[in-house]
Amino acid sequence: MIALITGATSGIGKSTAQLFAKNGYDVIITGRRKERLTEVQKHIETEFKVKVLSLCFDIRKQNEVQKAIDELPNHFKAIDILVNNAGLAAGLSSIQDGNLEHWERMIDTNIKGLLYMTKGISKIMIENKKGHIINVGSVAGKEAYANGNVYCATKHAVDALNKSMRIDLLQHGIKVSAINPGMVETEFSVVRFDGDAERAKKVYDGLQALTPDDIAETIYWMASRPAHVNINDIIIMPTAQANATTLIRKN
Repeated sequence: MIALITGATSGIGKSTAQLFAKNGYDVIITGRRKERLTEVQKHIETEFKVKVLSLCFDIRKQNEVQKAIDELPNHFKAIDILVNNAGLAAGLSSIQDGNLEHWERMIDTNIKGLLYMTKGISKIMIENKKGHIINVGSVAGKEAYANGNVYCATKHAVDALNKSMRIDLLQHGIKVSAINPGMVETEFSVVRFDGDAERAKKVYDGLQALTPDDIAETIYWMASRPAHVNINDIIIMPTAQANATTLIRKN
């Protein structure tokens, strides 16, 4: 069994790769940070004794994505699971004050990168007559919130694409699922605030957010259902969070 996880250098992607490896999957991990990819690969190989292929490329660049897929070694072409995890939020501004570079980075990563990966890997799955695509969305893909405009739009796109993929790939027996987390304590907010760790820390102050392992466990549960069961969609939240903006924080 083989699982491909995008954005596997940290957070949800890293935890997901480790959990699939723990359960006997060989894994393909992707990301832009070569040193981190190498660290994750070495840890998984040492800890879980499975085969690991690390692919360093920018998911926003279609030519790099296609080259990585075209050059997959034969063993790693039998992909059972694709976890479209790579994604980010950049900035938190009103629409009139938005940063164009932030907008383009989110659109290119969250929508176009997911599409590039799905197009290439779904063809392999169809040829292999098996497969399961799991898209990591967000509560921001279910509702909008102040200053979330473009990030919310990209995750709403993921929600729509997940539904469309499910329809398009049904005839081929390919499963399609989405997991939409609320607040997860990762590097997410550090990235959103352009490296401002102090500001990012305040996002999680006073409450127990979800962890990357919480999301990884749910992804693995979705992937491990019997062949006749497809989990179309899950929204997962910390107990302290009711929706995108309703939170309980301890003083």
